[in-house]
Amino acid sequence: MQLKTNNLKFIIRSFAIVCCFGLIGQNSFAQQVIVTDSTAIQPKQDVVAAQTPTEGFQRYKVDGIAAVVGAYVVLDSDVDMMYQDLKSQGVSTAEYDDCQLAGSLLENKLYAHHAIQDSILVSDAEMGNMVEQQMNQMVGQIGSMEKLLEFYKRESEAEFRTELLEINKQRELANRMQQKIIEDVEVTPDEVRAYFEAIPEDERPFFGDEVEVAQIVIEPEIPQSEKQKIIDRLNEIREDVIDNGASFNTKAIMYSQDPGSSKEGGRMVITRKDGLDKDFKDTAFSLQEGEVSEPFESQFGFHIIKVDKIVGQNLEIRHILMIPDVTTATVEKAKKHIDSIRTAIVNKEITFGDAAKKYSDEEETAANSGRLINPTTGETRMELTKTPPEMYDDVVNLKEGDVSLILTDQDRTGRTIFKIITVNKRFPEHQASFAQDYMKIQELALRDKQFKAIEKWQKEKIGNTYIKVNGKYRDCEYTSNWLKK
Repeated sequence: MQLKTNNLKFIIRSFAIVCCFGLIGQNSFAQQVIVTDSTAIQPKQDVVAAQTPTEGFQRYKVDGIAAVVGAYVVLDSDVDMMYQDLKSQGVSTAEYDDCQLAGSLLENKLYAHHAIQDSILVSDAEMGNMVEQQMNQMVGQIGSMEKLLEFYKRESEAEFRTELLEINKQRELANRMQQKIIEDVEVTPDEVRAYFEAIPEDERPFFGDEVEVAQIVIEPEIPQSEKQKIIDRLNEIREDVIDNGASFNTKAIMYSQDPGSSKEGGRMVITRKDGLDKDFKDTAFSLQEGEVSEPFESQFGFHIIKVDKIVGQNLEIRHILMIPDVTTATVEKAKKHIDSIRTAIVNKEITFGDAAKKYSDEEETAANSGRLINPTTGETRMELTKTPPEMYDDVVNLKEGDVSLILTDQDRTGRTIFKIITVNKRFPEHQASFAQDYMKIQELALRDKQFKAIEKWQKEKIGNTYIKVNGKYRDCEYTSNWLKK
């Protein structure tokens, strides 16, 4: 979506900026900025008690303090570290200066501080699994733990893990505080129309070429004999652990096919709120401490789980994943099957939508006549230039109603699958229309209202929170009144 209005650019950019710096996301770690923010850990040197205008806290007299926000501090070195992290992730730093980065840190501290004041809590156990994933991802990117510690100038793995844990806790506190601020914000149809009509006609956004795409997926069948081999192997491992005292940790390193945990001996820290496979989570929480599960199946394959420790409502577990494979015969059978489906569609013997409902193995799209959903908007329309590269290549030259050749892909476990796609409808680039683009305009109107709610909250909290900005950062022109002028 290309926006031709400065106000819309500002709304979207400003609303997102609090999540752009100093935060480590839960998915796609390779594309996230990893910021080692030492302000997440309170300094211990030269602590001096001080009274604030509105609340008691500890003020820290340490060289290099750029600012204090409530119970949090921002160090000069944190801004420098943000630059390093941006560069290490290939993000251009040309459009950012010290003042912008400092302002982002100040915002994060304000959210985190008031999350604690509002009794929003984040436990170590909740963040533990995330830290494990991040450490594994970063080591994979940089080559070794030694190189990782050298890059981030940390003395030990334990120190770095502790710091990552604190960063993630602070990130989650900030996220939950923001969600609390906007959780009840909604827009009515009248507000959406008023928002749209307030934009001058010559400044209304343009939407790029969009398509509605549908697909049919056929997965090669996994023979029962292959599944049984996996179950028998997991039973052997389980018996060796229970009867002979074999190390579950070692077995996981040797045999588990879960790339995220196998190197750590299958270790995971999970909570009931984690978005894990239901069968996996149900099995894990049915076990007692020290117990090893029977082999069971999830959407990823077959597992056994051992509970190392129960901490309140959270579990420290180890698991072994084994993935049964397809055979040459079942792959060939699946390919012939999808070829016959394609032939029937091309010959007008069945519509693409009906074929998807009847034959597709992808449940989430089959029920919707094969139509893909844009995860950002919830619509079936998606902007062509923002589709995944592999989809773009498949879709760009298809006309409405055309059916692609048979495409080979992989499922989440790496097994071969086959699919065919079609373009149900194309929407050429156009200036925003209230009727045609209502859902997109509604989303923009909601973002605008949410941003105003956050802006109002931030203005109020800045006013009654102890904030002290030092040194060169007092010369910055912030969009928020951090200097309380």
